[in-house]
Amino acid sequence: MRRNGVPTDSYTYPFVLKACGSMPGSKEGVAIHGETLKLGADVDLFVRNALISLYCRFGDVAQARCLFDGFCTKDLVSWNSMIAGYVSCGDILQARALFDEMPVRDAFSWAVLIDGYGKKLGDVGRARELFDEMPDRDLVCWNSMIDGYASLGEMDTARELFEAMPERNVISWSILIDNYVQFGEPGEALRLFQQMLLEGMKPDKVSAVGVITACGRLGALDQGHWVHSFLKKNKIMCDVVVQTALVDMYMKCGRLDLARRLFESMTERSVASWNVMIVGLGNNGHGTEAVELFYLMEQEGVLMDDLTLLGVLTACTHAGLVDKGLSIFDRMMIGCRIAPKVEHYGCVVDLLSRAGRLHEARDIIEAMPMKPTSTLWGSFLAACRTHRSVDLAELSVKRLAELGADDSGVYVLMSNIYANEGMWDHVSRIRRFMSESRMKKVSGRSVIEVDGGVYEFVNGDTHPLVKAYSKNGFWERDQELYGKMMNLEGGSDIIASNCMINLYSSLGMVREAKLIFDELRKNHQADGVAYSTMMYLYKSMGMLNEATNLALEMQRSNLLTDCEKDFT
Repeated sequence: MRRNGVPTDSYTYPFVLKACGSMPGSKEGVAIHGETLKLGADVDLFVRNALISLYCRFGDVAQARCLFDGFCTKDLVSWNSMIAGYVSCGDILQARALFDEMPVRDAFSWAVLIDGYGKKLGDVGRARELFDEMPDRDLVCWNSMIDGYASLGEMDTARELFEAMPERNVISWSILIDNYVQFGEPGEALRLFQQMLLEGMKPDKVSAVGVITACGRLGALDQGHWVHSFLKKNKIMCDVVVQTALVDMYMKCGRLDLARRLFESMTERSVASWNVMIVGLGNNGHGTEAVELFYLMEQEGVLMDDLTLLGVLTACTHAGLVDKGLSIFDRMMIGCRIAPKVEHYGCVVDLLSRAGRLHEARDIIEAMPMKPTSTLWGSFLAACRTHRSVDLAELSVKRLAELGADDSGVYVLMSNIYANEGMWDHVSRIRRFMSESRMKKVSGRSVIEVDGGVYEFVNGDTHPLVKAYSKNGFWERDQELYGKMMNLEGGSDIIASNCMINLYSSLGMVREAKLIFDELRKNHQADGVAYSTMMYLYKSMGMLNEATNLALEMQRSNLLTDCEKDFT
């Protein structure tokens, strides 16, 4: 415009300033402000409003307020721009003070403050008060209120408001679908998406990504494939974000072939696109391919982030690619210029621990630039159990105690390590310490009847006779008693076996308990008592995968109680 000699005026500057506002930190905006002062264009109300918006976008609300206070004449845009600026910077008190001074308000004035209370401050109570005070509620305010509740996980209240809306737009549906996924209700997100289509509402990118993510979380391949076909057929925007979500969904559903095909067909790929492929390959047991894709990403000059490195290190861990994993970790700060976080160190510790290189893993933990977490030491302790390293296990327990994370699970795991090495005096010492410290979790309970006597069992408890013998160290009598109990009730061994599983559970002896339990399962005799005891034993030892698998098996056999459903 200037090259062609066309002069600028008060109509030009608002558009230019708006463009500058979309580039935070841009010096051009400040320079143009100076130019408006020089030419006297700053007296124009439209220019001043554009300048307020500019400085608010830059986060300089003090400068914006100076301009606002200097106005002789202010219109609704001036007030709304200043309030929106305070809200975007998180200063809700100043925004409310200005809101209360407004001579006239419109729907935007209410909506921006409702959004500020609900999402910025997390105070949905105050947001609801404003919402209820509104003389005329428009669609934007309804959506802001629903978003406020949903973003805090109050999905029932958000759904009630949604159902009460006089009208809805695609944003209304997208808010709920997205937040149902975020707060662990992918099934409800999928049902809401289907209802949305039945009501003739065309999805947008947010709702599309939400339902695709829901299908991935549920492993609902058929539904996910149908959504993909629906988006293509109806020419709904399928940009890099939507395509990345589809790749992730196919990976989570185990269809690596479809994920690869889609990834390779993408004309544009973001770092997230590469990340979901690397993570998906690693999680599906293709660690070598994940590493190769990482190297390809590096060759193509794609800017990596910390999630990229976390994904490839995890893939190396699962595939046992120790040397490659260590090499990638060493290059993080040099080649990728990414400072390792505690999660990256955790992957390396896990990588070394699985390979039995426990001393190297310990050195990594103790050389970390940040304080190791209890999760990291807990993981290392579990590795010490696997590789039967008593001294390093004791170090782990000591470090966990220093972090205040020495709960019952830690000591039970240490007790199991001692038991595996036959160090029964140490086992007794730990059990005595736990008892004196009243270190006990609420456990599931089971009841059995033997010869007219009713006995209650909890995790870590045993038949009274077994308990008496084990307390006094009469292991031979335990075995003898077990043999006698095998003949109870016409030769049925389920009661005796359950008692012995409980005995070994009380000592944290997973291997011995599992041998008896596996024999019961082999003979189709395992009942709810056996399953419950083994499941809680696994949980107390930190063996969550095993506990979850048992819970799912119990669910299929209709043995699962309400308490145990938490595992599924």
